[in-house]
Amino acid sequence: MEKNLQGHLAAIVTVIIWASTFISTKVLLNAFLPIEILFIRFLLGLVVLLVVSPKLLPFSSWKEEGYFALAGIFGVFLYYYLENVALTYTLAMNVGIIGSISPFVTALLSRFVLKEGKIYPLFVLGFVCSIIGICFISLTGTLNVNPIGDGLAFFATFFWAGYSLFVKKIGQFGYSTIAVTQRIFIYGLIFMAPVFFYSIDGFDMARLFDFKNLANLLFLGIGASALCFVTWNFSVRQLGAVRAAIYIYSIPMLTTLASVVLLGEQLTVKTCIGIVLTLFGLFLSEWQNIVVQRRINPH
Repeated sequence: MEKNLQGHLAAIVTVIIWASTFISTKVLLNAFLPIEILFIRFLLGLVVLLVVSPKLLPFSSWKEEGYFALAGIFGVFLYYYLENVALTYTLAMNVGIIGSISPFVTALLSRFVLKEGKIYPLFVLGFVCSIIGICFISLTGTLNVNPIGDGLAFFATFFWAGYSLFVKKIGQFGYSTIAVTQRIFIYGLIFMAPVFFYSIDGFDMARLFDFKNLANLLFLGIGASALCFVTWNFSVRQLGAVRAAIYIYSIPMLTTLASVVLLGEQLTVKTCIGIVLTLFGLFLSEWQNIVVQRRINPH
């Protein structure tokens, strides 16, 4: 019982932090470019991981390095860069809710690209329901503004899906989570570095001495990028993947609540309908998988 409680607490901490990253990024965009936030965030995360575990993975093969590089490009660089740029066009709540459909895209790529898994009728129904919900969310603002950011957020989910599939393959190599995350962070930073240095004429260090900026950067780098993968893996180990995954569905709601309270974003009727449809679609699509997993492992 105590281990279950610890697992639930770890999952709660994780989703609260992840839901808040959209708010922190939105605040930082007032002083930093999207690529600056991204580069500093993952550089801080890498430093923390190196302090925790200074020993890097030795070179094994170019094939393995290829998977690490692709995971870094897709999951660290392209996904988060598009997400950060999307936040310059649209609401934080929109990006948070649209990003929650990543499991849909991952399942579709897994089935039709890798020929793995099954697509159940409930999954298709849930996917359609969530897409309708996203359309409601996207059309709440000015037509020539929000769809740009919402479109970028939607496109980013494909990169996260690709990252998830690469990480699944990397998991078969047998390395520790910290070592794998370090390697992925390194490749992500390598590939985003040219964009970072091309985008800036000079780096104003004074921005880092502003308490609000520094606090949000530390939150993203240490909390969201270095700490959360530890707390999430702990919760999965204690609760199981199916029970832990249920907490993920609270992220869009938490992001919306934080956006309204902290950023003063407007919650319209269309947005509320979109949130309900998106979340209902997510639950619906995962229901069959939950039933199957519980039959395999009733505990």
